[in-house]
Amino acid sequence: MTTHMPRKPYTKEELEKLYPKELELKLVQILLRHGERTPVSPRFQNTGLPPYWAYCNSAKQLAGVIMGTDWSQWDHLKYRRRIETFGADDEPVVAAGPNGEYDAVCQPGELTDRGRETTLALGQRLRHLYVDQLGFMPKLISDSDMIYLRATPIKRALESVQQTFWGLYPLSARTASFPAPTILTRTPADETLFPNDGNCRRFAHLSRAFAQRAATRWNDTDDMAYLSQLWSRWMPGQAKVAVDSHPRLSGIMDTINATDAHGGDTKLPREFYDERARDIIDRIAVEEWFAGYQESAEYRALGIGALMGDIVSRMAGKAERYSSAGIEEVGGEDRGGGEEVGRGRGRGRGGEVDIKFAMSGCHDTTLAGVLTSLGAFEGEKWPPFTSHIAFELFRKKDNEKAIEPVTPVGQLASSNGNRNFDATNPGWWAALFGGWGNDKKNGETKPQSLTASKEFIGRKAMNELSDKQRRELEGYYVRIRYNDRVMQVPGCRVEGNHLEGDTTFCTLEAFKSIVDKYVPKNWKHACASNFDAPDFPEKPEPAGY
Repeated sequence: MTTHMPRKPYTKEELEKLYPKELELKLVQILLRHGERTPVSPRFQNTGLPPYWAYCNSAKQLAGVIMGTDWSQWDHLKYRRRIETFGADDEPVVAAGPNGEYDAVCQPGELTDRGRETTLALGQRLRHLYVDQLGFMPKLISDSDMIYLRATPIKRALESVQQTFWGLYPLSARTASFPAPTILTRTPADETLFPNDGNCRRFAHLSRAFAQRAATRWNDTDDMAYLSQLWSRWMPGQAKVAVDSHPRLSGIMDTINATDAHGGDTKLPREFYDERARDIIDRIAVEEWFAGYQESAEYRALGIGALMGDIVSRMAGKAERYSSAGIEEVGGEDRGGGEEVGRGRGRGRGGEVDIKFAMSGCHDTTLAGVLTSLGAFEGEKWPPFTSHIAFELFRKKDNEKAIEPVTPVGQLASSNGNRNFDATNPGWWAALFGGWGNDKKNGETKPQSLTASKEFIGRKAMNELSDKQRRELEGYYVRIRYNDRVMQVPGCRVEGNHLEGDTTFCTLEAFKSIVDKYVPKNWKHACASNFDAPDFPEKPEPAGY
């Protein structure tokens, strides 16, 4: 399957089963694969497939941020993009689409108009579920303080998050004073939102070993011979198709999937869409790229463990009633100031003080890596464009704790559920986090660190938690939905690890214990270690337990 074909919205009866009355939804974290795109590299031009596709009308609408002579004022330069390439005798020419188009031509791997359409629709489906049906998120927002947005450094992931957010909260669902939302990114060297073999040497070593194992297993099989029978005539030098051929088998799949998702002007010969062939290529590619997560704890730790640590850390923060869980990663002590403060945002704390909904724009390798690391991808196909995973954290309604955070002085609750923290009136923050220090600058008193008087769970492993910290996690449950299908983590089936009567609601303690086993203590150090260690584990290290 190339493009995810969403199911119809849940019925009232389905919602009652999926969201039991005894549970209260507390936190939702979405990982979404970007929408449809062009191939990451031009391939198979010998079939008549054009190297440039005219499916990117955003290229006519681009705008750059411009700083004028007055540094406090910024403007935008609107422009259209055209792509220049080599012509005859290496003379520069403007690249054109299959019908002579110049102004909508896509870069390799760029999000297309179709990709924007499907990610916008994803946002609309999320809104229907979490706003209209469940009432978990407000219908109208005046800021995005309760929403965490992040994307990888790859542009199609960022644009997909933007489109999805727009579907979740269109202009009609935002107040006139709504400020610009924060979207977090990382440098490539720090990126853990996808398996980062480009900046994690040990993971690159392991992924090559598993890829080579797949090549050894499959290259001389009847299945591969069938692919060669269909496609060798189009391969360079009419070579056989192989896991490690040029292009690689996964590269062939990339072009097939990208062409299948778009119009008739960009199609391969029909033998590339042979149903049996696509089943073979999908099965082999899934093994090549993702078997390591199923078999090796080190592979899980380096490829996806840091991201899973982030996801579970937010869950633990929510369970601890730490309403600023995630504040450091969304804004820190001084995100706004100036105009932002004047609009009720920032106010010395960074704005985002109680994350309820998170969306991260990522990739197919992220989604499959996450699910396989949890033992929840058995028998699945390669994630289609615009696939998504929803991590949902629930609390049992009879699990109220003795002390609930109260609405702080200076923190005004709006009718739509948004809150703004007033740094000039600390209220309960002083009592809960040890008061305000005497550090003064320009006559102003500044708050001490939020973590100064309490040690939070964060990324601590379960075996490092105190009895009190363990009790903080009681009564909380985690459920995973992949493309609106509930997924099962094997270790959650164990007695005592799930909600009574439903093994898909994993206790937070059990879910955290499973993930803790492959969350690295120091990802960068682990990436630069163990180069002399075996590539494959000496004994089974199955995922999901």
